[in-house]
Amino acid sequence: MDLFARSWTALRAVVANLADEDFTQPSGCAGWLVRDLVCHLIIDAQDVLITLVTPAEGPPTRNAVTYWEVAATPPTRDDPLDALTVRLAAAYQEPRLLTFHLDDVGSAAGRAAELADPRQRVGTRGQVLTAGDYLDAYVLEWTLHHLDLIAHLPAAAPPHPESLAWSRAMLEQIAGTAFPASLSDKDTLLIGTGRRAPTAAENAELGKLAAVVPLVLG
Repeated sequence: MDLFARSWTALRAVVANLADEDFTQPSGCAGWLVRDLVCHLIIDAQDVLITLVTPAEGPPTRNAVTYWEVAATPPTRDDPLDALTVRLAAAYQEPRLLTFHLDDVGSAAGRAAELADPRQRVGTRGQVLTAGDYLDAYVLEWTLHHLDLIAHLPAAAPPHPESLAWSRAMLEQIAGTAFPASLSDKDTLLIGTGRRAPTAAENAELGKLAAVVPLVLG
């Protein structure tokens, strides 16, 4: 849960330091500008708040790893929620309004995470998890979106090394096998989730994994 706070704080700090012109740059999420991704983070923060105050009965049905489902194809952005995100982002008009809203809701989500009992069972997406597992799953979410946010902003701060290492370990559990040690944590996450294509040399090192990636997480 400490890593949740660290990864979320680092991601929000990058957004807080964006220049107005950065919001119109492409992000690492195909079809989304940086402003669209920031709007998505606001929705994510709302989801965290909602989930942490939604107690659930019965034993957990998912954990931090099985929370993630692997889709057969990458998102096309035709999904109604994706389309709504783009429209909402444009409606803010001024980047400072997006930044303010993320800081407001994001700070609340961070405080809720700090106050949560990690053993408490919560419900989300029709599943039951402990709050600790739910927040651990979100370390991967924050880390991937941190990489998405800075994909075309070379001066922006990268994710914390611990967040990258944790997320790599989680992705390897989802894949059911380790990625080559020659790949950095960042490259493992980018290649493993389809955010960039492997080079010929990387593809050779992936071996059988080359037929498995990308893992489209949802």
